[in-house]
Amino acid sequence: MSEPVIHDAGATHDDPTHLQDAAEDATALSAAAADTTAAAVGMSSAASLPVVGGDLRSIAADRGPLAMAATGIGRDYRIGRGVILHAVRDVSFGLYKGAVVALVGESGSGKSTVARLLAGQERPSAGTIALDGNVIDVRSNRHFRKYKSQVQLVFQDPFSSLNPTHTVGYHLSRPVRLHQPDVKNVDGAVTALLEQVRLVPADQFVTKYPYELSGGQRQRVAFARALAAQPTVLLADEPVSMLDVSIRLEMLNLLDDLRSRLHLALLYITHDIASARYFADEVLVMYGGRIVERGPAEDVTQQPAHPYTQLLIASAPDPDKLGSVLKTSTAAAGSVAARTTAANTGGPAAVGCPFAPRCPLAIDKCRTDDPALELLTPTRAAACWRLDVAAGAS
Repeated sequence: MSEPVIHDAGATHDDPTHLQDAAEDATALSAAAADTTAAAVGMSSAASLPVVGGDLRSIAADRGPLAMAATGIGRDYRIGRGVILHAVRDVSFGLYKGAVVALVGESGSGKSTVARLLAGQERPSAGTIALDGNVIDVRSNRHFRKYKSQVQLVFQDPFSSLNPTHTVGYHLSRPVRLHQPDVKNVDGAVTALLEQVRLVPADQFVTKYPYELSGGQRQRVAFARALAAQPTVLLADEPVSMLDVSIRLEMLNLLDDLRSRLHLALLYITHDIASARYFADEVLVMYGGRIVERGPAEDVTQQPAHPYTQLLIASAPDPDKLGSVLKTSTAAAGSVAARTTAANTGGPAAVGCPFAPRCPLAIDKCRTDDPALELLTPTRAAACWRLDVAAGAS
């Protein structure tokens, strides 16, 4: 077995202002790349994932074929002498054409790190990522542009991800030229992209600069730029969290329409489990760099099995509280601020369940042994030593 890759936490942090431009132009990248090989990932098209007690089937597989699969991926950072931060640990899931998979968790849970790994902007320390059944690896610049034409990442902040010195037309024409070299009428392609994200009439937006647009309009431009590459996989990292509440539903409806019409495999990353319930096919709940619960969106939000999922639902700003609410007092859970760093750092703090310091149901075993995902139904799994007690408290 090869030695795991450990990265310096301060060595490579991409500036979001220029990150998309760099991703679209392989010559601007010095190290990041993706080389597609013929080796198949250890996941079938039916998306069976190994868990304790059997194989878990993703409900999202009912929508379409497997487009991208992550198997046991991890990401470690060296944050000091002899101190390793395990930002992502043993994460496995699949993305399917025409389906929405939501990755839910608090800030610091590792969601955005997973997105960067899938986008090829960071290398995993462990595990594999496969696109259309072929394992990808960040090695050479030669294949990075081809990979980015299939996998696109939309960032949280639409203002910082767009270059303020360039017009909307420039932001869209550049990826069209890079990823669609056979297109003769670039202006026509730009107009079609703007109409696709409902920025009409298109000619009124082509010459505008990002600062002349509203937050929702800027995010629509970001969506259009991602679609210019004609991807099969779209990774949306908190795409509506910085927008006004009044237009969030409108943006999610747009994403859902694009997912349906273009048959995209969509990863929706959010801290809002309420929106995940209504928008996603499958929900993956992440804490401490690991998936602690997963299953069909309606099942996970209506009958949460893991105490952390119950805590998320109890604090969700949803009128019907998404169904069940944790009846056990959450006072013992401690501060809402995540203690992820301590739980994920190499050393004594990494022993046991990462949620144990906040869990109102924790016992001694929770603090010494880390639970694995346990199969609850053919499509649901959770990682908790006290699932029987947690089920009674929900």
